[in-house]
Amino acid sequence: MGIRLSVLDTSPVVQGSTPREALRNTADLVELAEELGFHRYWVPEHHGMRGVASSAPAVLVAHLAAITGRIRVGSGGVLLPNHPPLVVAEQFGTLSALHPGRIDLGVGRAPGGPASVVSRLRRTDRPYREQLEELQGLLNPGDTPAVPVQGGTAPELWLLGSSPGTSLLAAELGIPFAFARHLNPAETARADLVSVSVIAADDDDRAEWLAGPIRTKVRSRAEGRRILLPSPEDATAHDDDGRVLVGGPETIARKLQAVLDETAAPELMITSPLHHHADRRRSYELVASIGESLTPAGTAGL
Repeated sequence: MGIRLSVLDTSPVVQGSTPREALRNTADLVELAEELGFHRYWVPEHHGMRGVASSAPAVLVAHLAAITGRIRVGSGGVLLPNHPPLVVAEQFGTLSALHPGRIDLGVGRAPGGPASVVSRLRRTDRPYREQLEELQGLLNPGDTPAVPVQGGTAPELWLLGSSPGTSLLAAELGIPFAFARHLNPAETARADLVSVSVIAADDDDRAEWLAGPIRTKVRSRAEGRRILLPSPEDATAHDDDGRVLVGGPETIARKLQAVLDETAAPELMITSPLHHHADRRRSYELVASIGESLTPAGTAGL
């Protein structure tokens, strides 16, 4: 009956920090997430985005899996058009052989960065569905040239998307679907997992103050300016645009329950766009503390 809680971490490079610091914070956060009982921890693929240090999911997943012992670790996700399916199967098959039962392979089709950078990647004009079906076949231990998978150690395959249409493709192919609600909060899709942006603090006022930086960054992006996530002291936008769930524990519990009631998802994946790492740790601690109060859609009061 319980709701699973998981973590999506972009390894954010915030104003005043470096990619190295961002990756060290990710390593620290995955250990905390395991300690707090989160179910899985995903890192995405981005390219040429100076505010995101997560560019090579397979490499980062290898490190995160090595420093933890229980939590599932994976990609959220690998952008399949950037890679030959065989390479993806070999990389994540190797990870799964080293950490059996703990590796997730989430895949998507977004470019993952500006056109000037993405053009340097190996791209393909093959239909996305064709690529997915090839990857599915390569992850079949019974008959695959992806040698690490042959021992029956394939990762768990997930399809990621931010539109209801992708959920239909996932259903047709029999792949679990993760809906990126943090990218498209206006849409609703039936999914096995829903990701949401959350800024939790000890009370509503502090949470609203901590939300200033991400609201400033979103506004700047809308105005055509790309900035690193500023500190709360330097934030200039404080209007609520609905993209991020903000509040103290009681407020966040209510807002997360509303997402569950709307989507009927059995799992929530939390991303917390906060400037200070200590505040990000605290946000996840508070989310974990309210996890037991969350109920699947249609079971409240049972």
